[in-house]
Parts: sequence; structure tokens; C-alpha cells
Amino acid sequence: MSEEQVLPTGWAGTPLEFVLPIQYGKGLVEASRDKTGEVPVYGSSGIVGVHNQALTSKAALVIGRKGSIGSVYYSPVPCWPIDTVYFVEETPNTNLKFFLHLLTFLRLGQLDKSTAVPGLSRDDYNAVLIKVPPFAEQQRIVAAIEQQFTRLDAGVAALKSAQTRLKRYRAAVLKAAVEGKLTEAWRAEHPDTEPASNLLQRILAERHARWEADLRAKGKDPAKVRYEEPAGPDTTDLPALPEGWGWARFEQVSERVTVGHVGSMKDEYIEDGIPFLRGQNVRPNRFDPEGLKFVSRAFHQQLSKSALEPGDLLVVRSGSVGTACVMPDTYPEANCSDLVIVKRPIHVNPQYAAYYMNSTAQNRVRTQQVGIALIHFNTQSMAAMPLPLPPLAEQEQIVDEVERRLSVVTELEAIVETNLKRAERLRQSILREAFAGRLVPQDPNDEPASALLERIRQERVGNGRATKQEKERVPVLIPDRVETVEAEQGSLWDD
Repeated sequence: MSEEQVLPTGWAGTPLEFVLPIQYGKGLVEASRDKTGEVPVYGSSGIVGVHNQALTSKAALVIGRKGSIGSVYYSPVPCWPIDTVYFVEETPNTNLKFFLHLLTFLRLGQLDKSTAVPGLSRDDYNAVLIKVPPFAEQQRIVAAIEQQFTRLDAGVAALKSAQTRLKRYRAAVLKAAVEGKLTEAWRAEHPDTEPASNLLQRILAERHARWEADLRAKGKDPAKVRYEEPAGPDTTDLPALPEGWGWARFEQVSERVTVGHVGSMKDEYIEDGIPFLRGQNVRPNRFDPEGLKFVSRAFHQQLSKSALEPGDLLVVRSGSVGTACVMPDTYPEANCSDLVIVKRPIHVNPQYAAYYMNSTAQNRVRTQQVGIALIHFNTQSMAAMPLPLPPLAEQEQIVDEVERRLSVVTELEAIVETNLKRAERLRQSILREAFAGRLVPQDPNDEPASALLERIRQERVGNGRATKQEKERVPVLIPDRVETVEAEQGSLWDD
């Protein structure tokens, strides 16, 4: 028998149903609520509004039944739990704050057995066996938890504040980079750098030459086909740029702007093959291989339009629209779903272009979104997107400067994230110690939990809620050891 199966002195075991019986909340749609009231309205995600009437008559625990199942909230005042939650009202024999922490520790969301909308079954909740300490010890446990959580919460708040500052600094670095502020000193030291106006002319000439070469490869005479020079941007409302910079459009500085495969992918994914990217693989300024799919070479060859090469600029078309990264050289061949693809930028560092798309271009992206049900960003908008074009040498300098600064930010963000996870583990460790009877000492003078459960039984008999079994005795009262429930409750019982 493990240590976890031994009940601390004075503790007892019983089902949740007996000591913390739940009731269903009652529907109250937003249109029916009196928004001038002060009564909190609770859903499975917490407070969702206010009303002028309460469903409970006293303080209550609210437990998520649908949606955020197993979420637990404590309302110190009468409230209105809606029909996506259960609730438990306070009684003289129920320390709601103790059970707030206990139910949080139990993670009742693990009991979800639904295949569609997540749901917490009342029967499953009722059957959970818990360890109940004496009432006086419950109060000591709550005080100890809250004391430790107060210090822990202060540390977490400081970490999240640092996280926010790092995020702001990251955004500020990108903004300064694409506005030319990051390389002001570099420009002063390199006055003879080829200006962007000359660079753009070289880009357009090379683009034309590629077009001609492509026609000849197809057996066509370029002299007999009209070439359409891509138009430059309308600079009327565009901000001024540093000396030596100029405005261009993505259509001008790339082989072409196209889109990924938009058809059905049913039965096309295979275990291994040609990498097939989706929007989730495109993160701000980085490729994320998490969840990367694969397709057959035959299918890849059918989708020549959406074939990817290292250095292509990838932009999310729907969802996190405008988010961009560069196709890494670790994947010499790949294909993709519904992404905007800027094919082979010409004399434009694609990483610089990604910085721009993930910073100041975001405001323009939002104005270019189309659709009602599904908001997305299309190839026409991307082709026409104005790009602040620095000299080529300065682009390289910008990328170096940004990478240097953001590498430090990334390291600090990782440290913060590690400490946040450590704090969450510590929070669970505190709860584990509390509900194993190790957080506060037992007091032999405390009234044992068996007496508390007997008062609860009498209370249930008196209000007519006791079962036939409960009218005779406290159910599953195990004053010393737990011997029969381990197989039934598993990890919900063991701490």
C-alpha cells in the first residue's frame, strides 16, 4: 500500500457527491440581464456579466459543466450561475475556499468523455472520491495555501510583466528596423552605398530578363509577347523614408506573387514525403515545424504553382493574416496549403521583408482583409503591398542588427517561460502537499472529519436530500486507510 493511500490522522474519505453536492445553473441570456445590477453572472469561463437578481442565496462555488469544463470559481456574494455550469452553495459545514483549491487540484476536466462539445457529467463528478480533513484543518490549509499563493502570484505577475516588456521591445526593434532608425549610424558611415532607386532599376531589369528566359524555355519568342511592367506604389499617403531608401511593391521585387493549394487535402497526407506547410507552420519571422504534414511526390508535382523553395517569403492568408516567415533552406523541396507566396524575392533579403510584414505592414494588412465569414488576405493585396526598400547592403545590416538584438530577447523569453512553468509546477506541488496532509500539521485536538461528515449526513437527511444509504450512514467513510478505491479513481485519488 503506497503512502498516498494512507489517510492522515483525523481525515476521512467520501465521494464528492456527499460532501459537495452540485446543482445545475439556470439559463440567463445576455439580452435578459439587467446590466445596471451588481449581481455577478457566472459561466464556465468565469464572470460573463451582471444582473439585478441572484440565483444563489449566499456565497457559492461555480464549476464549469460545458465549454471550459472543470473550471472552478468562488463567488463570495450571491450570484447567478448560468446553464453551462454547476454550483454549490455555502453551508455551515462546507468551507468553499478549501474545495475551490481541492477541485482545482483534481482537474475535473480529465473526466470529459464527450466526442463533440466538452462536458462534465454529473455522475462522473459525483463518483470522485476525495480525502476530507477536519474542518479546523481545512481552515489552516486554506490560510497556508493563500499565503504561499500570494507570494507565488506576485512572482508570476512580475514574470508576465517582463514578458509584456520583451514583446514590446521586440515590436519596437522591428519597427525601428524597417523605418531605418536602427541603421542610422551605419548609413552615416557608408555614404557611398548604392541607393534603392538604382537597386530597383536593376531588380526590374533582372525581372524582365527572367520573364524572357522563361518564355524561351517554353519555346516562345519574347518579342511576340507583350511584357507588362509592374506598376510602382502610390506614395501619396506613404511616410517619408531615410535618404537612399525608396518605395516598391512586392510585385516589382519578386518573380511572382502566388497562392498555395486551396483544394481538398482528403487522403493526401502520408507518413513521410514532401513537406506540406500550413498556416500554423508560419510564425512571426520563423518557420515552425510543429505539426508539419507530408504529401507524395506525385501530388507535389501536380501542384507546381504552390511549390516552395528556400528563400520564398510565406504569408498567412487566413487566420493570423499577414504573419510572415521565410522558407528555410533545411527544406529544399516543399509545398503548401492556402498561403500567399512571394516567389524568389530579387535582391531583397526575404528576412528583411518578413520583418516588415510582421511590423508596420500589419496596419495595412488589416485594411486589405476581405471576406465576412472568413477574413483573409489575398494575392492581389500582397502584390500591391508597398515595401520600404533600403539599399541591398543596408538590408543585410538590418537583418544582422535585428538578429543580434532579438536573439537576446528570445533567450530572455525562454527564461521567463521556464520560470512561469516552474511557478505552475510549484503551485501544483503546494496543492499536492495540502491534500496529502503535509502542508500543515495535524492537531490531535481537532474534531475528526468523521464527525464533520456525520453532521453533513444529518443535514442532508434534514433537508430531504439524503439517499437511502446516507440515511443509515456516511457513504464510503474510511477513517484510517483507503483500500478499495484505487482501481476506480486512479490518479484523481492518488496525489
